[in-house]
Amino acid sequence: MNYNIAVIKGDGIGPEIIKEATLVLDKIGQVYKHEFRFTEVLAGGSAIDKKGECLPKETIDVCKGSDAVLLGAVGGPKWDNLPGEERPEKALLNLRKELGLYANLRPAILFEELKKACPLKEDLIKNGIDIMVVRELTGGIYFGERGRRDKNMGEEAFDVELYSIKEVRRIAKKAFEAANKRNKKVTSVDKANVLESSRLWRKVVEEVSKDYPDITLEHMYVDNASMQLIKNPNQFDVILTTNMFGDILSDEASMITGSIGMLPSASLGKGNIGMYEPIHGSAPDIKGENKANPIATILSAAMMLRHSFSLEKEAKAIEKAVKKVLTKNFRTLDIIQDDNKVVGTDNMGKLIIEEIN
Repeated sequence: MNYNIAVIKGDGIGPEIIKEATLVLDKIGQVYKHEFRFTEVLAGGSAIDKKGECLPKETIDVCKGSDAVLLGAVGGPKWDNLPGEERPEKALLNLRKELGLYANLRPAILFEELKKACPLKEDLIKNGIDIMVVRELTGGIYFGERGRRDKNMGEEAFDVELYSIKEVRRIAKKAFEAANKRNKKVTSVDKANVLESSRLWRKVVEEVSKDYPDITLEHMYVDNASMQLIKNPNQFDVILTTNMFGDILSDEASMITGSIGMLPSASLGKGNIGMYEPIHGSAPDIKGENKANPIATILSAAMMLRHSFSLEKEAKAIEKAVKKVLTKNFRTLDIIQDDNKVVGTDNMGKLIIEEIN
């Protein structure tokens, strides 16, 4: 089979980690007789520097014409002083909107080999950690009305948190469907004791839950959820939440699994097209130093094989290869512990490729 993949290397360590992910996909293609065709396009800070805007129309067109999008990372201090609508991160928001990608799946899994890197007490993680964060991606405060105005106390700024019934219903269905393939529990995280948008969110989620009688639904306020992730992470199976809450909670979940450099993500919509990226940032402080951990990006490529191309066997081959390399005690600097063997970005990619057969 032939698959067309739009590749956005992005900024900072983006080009380094994307390189390893595409090399892994090339290996999968050789072993399983597929052809992955990569088309590189610009977005983020690199697009601002070369095209004068964070998301050129050419990038949107290529992404829409592809079977999937593989993304590195965007942003950095270089562009921090730009107005909000012109910043590199705006490219991600607009691209998700253009492609109709409203559901973000962020698995947080603690590998047995990385238990020592987990900051939690040993008795809390003896059974491991396996959580799926399902984050709404194209609504909420990131896409609501915003602006500035003069009032009695001077200039003030506002950002509106807004959700419709349709938006909540479709992301809730994604969460319940995910739970149906896992441990059949959904924890919906909101702030319904304060926010009207959260009260609507909770009402709609309860309505959707009636279609999934075998799945347990619980509600949790976001402040309590952030505490419970640290106190007892194993109580969670699927966490369903809003755009902003999901952004924060998934980063917290990443750190209790050892490193933010280990967690992939998939952004999905109605069809098969999806955008796949690590959840970490562009880390400009280690750009070009061969220190970045490419595993999150490589695992994102595995999610692409699974969700956009329905290549389950190939996806598992990548995941097993990652686990084998970790079992052999190889680590990048962000997950180094005790007597581990330190390797750079490129060698970590090579080691994973060698395990795919």
